[in-house]
Amino acid sequence: MTDTGRDKGMNARELALDILLEIAERGGLSHVVLSQALSKYQYLEKQDRAFITRVTEGTLEYLIQLDFVIGQFSTVKVEKMKPVIRMILRMSVYQILYMDRIPDSAVCNEAVKLAAKRRFQGLKGFVNGVLRTISRQKDSLEFPDDSVRYSVPGWLYAMWMGDYPGETVRGMLQAFLEKSRLSVRCCLYRASREQIEESLRCQGVKVRDTGYGQGLLFLENVDYLEALDAFKNGWIQVQDISSAMAVTAAGVKPGDHCIDVCGAPGGKSLHLADVLKGTGRVQVRDISEYKVGLIEENIRRLGYSNIEARVMDACREDSGSVETADVLLADLPCSGLGVIGRKPDIKLRMTPENLGALAQLQREILSVVWRYVKPGGTLVYSTCTVNREENQENAAWFAQNFPFEPVNIEGRLGEKIQEDSLKEGYVQLLPGIHPCDGFFLAVFRRKV
Repeated sequence: MTDTGRDKGMNARELALDILLEIAERGGLSHVVLSQALSKYQYLEKQDRAFITRVTEGTLEYLIQLDFVIGQFSTVKVEKMKPVIRMILRMSVYQILYMDRIPDSAVCNEAVKLAAKRRFQGLKGFVNGVLRTISRQKDSLEFPDDSVRYSVPGWLYAMWMGDYPGETVRGMLQAFLEKSRLSVRCCLYRASREQIEESLRCQGVKVRDTGYGQGLLFLENVDYLEALDAFKNGWIQVQDISSAMAVTAAGVKPGDHCIDVCGAPGGKSLHLADVLKGTGRVQVRDISEYKVGLIEENIRRLGYSNIEARVMDACREDSGSVETADVLLADLPCSGLGVIGRKPDIKLRMTPENLGALAQLQREILSVVWRYVKPGGTLVYSTCTVNREENQENAAWFAQNFPFEPVNIEGRLGEKIQEDSLKEGYVQLLPGIHPCDGFFLAVFRRKV
């Protein structure tokens, strides 16, 4: 992105455009690029920061639908447009269709100015004409199918319709398009829930209980998480309800030795350390120095002494860990289809071929790490996806090929999770059905 420092000439729309180009044209990860930009431009007003976030996330969420709409009123095919012009149209159409507080005329005028500022003066008339036509006809738009209506690739929609009832799929897709809630886990070994909530409220944060665990809260009205005292003091850690369930399902006991084989940025491992209340040991691993650095940063902030991070490739056996773990957490690399609501670019990047490769990688890792579990110990397999090949099929494959048996986990996830599959040791959480990200977990006990 262009470095303009405190140059007031760089307005919120221009920043949003640069962020979107970095993601869509240069392959940047949406959550990383947006977070870095908001951190860099902290001096912006809260309203501008909120606008940038909304336009960036919304344009990516509705990208497939936006391209369809633009294609109905443009003489130039979307894929043939200049990248800058294409993205100006996309973000502007999103504002016209989904941001009622901004007058359409203002959206059109700002888009034309932005095109000129980016040295496309000759295309100002084209941009203005397309946008004003869409503005006039937006109330009569019709979409050819649910793939366009919910802005999801056709192959992905077809796959889910084959895996789940139609009503479930549509509920999930609608949930992906709604604003994701910020959930945090209170580190109750560091501070009481009362202390944490009081600190948050004193800084203007609205706090609400999730109803899914003593230490899990929904936060609203958060402008910059890192500025909160509760975050700086290590009293809270960002963690989705579904992620926390992977730890509660494990049935960890004081004194347990736990290994998290693919743990960056460390949310589940830190949760394990908190549950152990200073006893036992958690070793969290990941494949690169960068990822382990993220984990260590969180360990330092939270101040735990019973956890360590190591660089390690989960595909390569560590002979020193064989039969040492009471609990092994295998939250493995996956397609991430369950977190599309937070990382909308995932649905734009993923392919059927990638799904198959990831499912195979998961089996490769499981074929190695099962050896680290003590006889009688627990292995939790989890992913943040909603793809049967990576989830139910891999869990069944693992039970058939290794000396493990499923554990009945009824009651471990609280009263609100009552799926029949809990008796068989697993659960598939779905956005729109459950109040969390899409997530799968399966719990196994190593046979003695």
